[in-house]
Amino acid sequence: MKKRSRNDMRVVRHERLRRTLSGTAERPRLSVFRSLKNLYVQVIDDEAGRTLVSASTLERDIQPELKGHCNIEAAKVIGRVIAERAKSKGINSVVFDRGGHAYLGKVMAIAEAAREGGLVF
Repeated sequence: MKKRSRNDMRVVRHERLRRTLSGTAERPRLSVFRSLKNLYVQVIDDEAGRTLVSASTLERDIQPELKGHCNIEAAKVIGRVIAERAKSKGINSVVFDRGGHAYLGKVMAIAEAAREGGLVF
């Protein structure tokens, strides 16, 4: 029997979460993805299959504020930026999708910064 990798287990957890978690036009899904080098956040309307707002540590206008690409300080900046962009599009309430990751560290920093920025979830 082959042992599953950490990422395979994360995908299993994410699929289990996504069975019950879905974004609508009134309350879209705030999805978090962490790679080893960068952080990516999207606000998604699952009914229409569209990404409404996104932010990542790769964006040139965000990079001067960052001290690193994948640390807690960068996660706070990304959370604040996604909240600002969502509020400008008229999105006040979202469903948080942690992407199969544990709710601590960078994922928690993104969520807390988005809440401080005015998003409700």
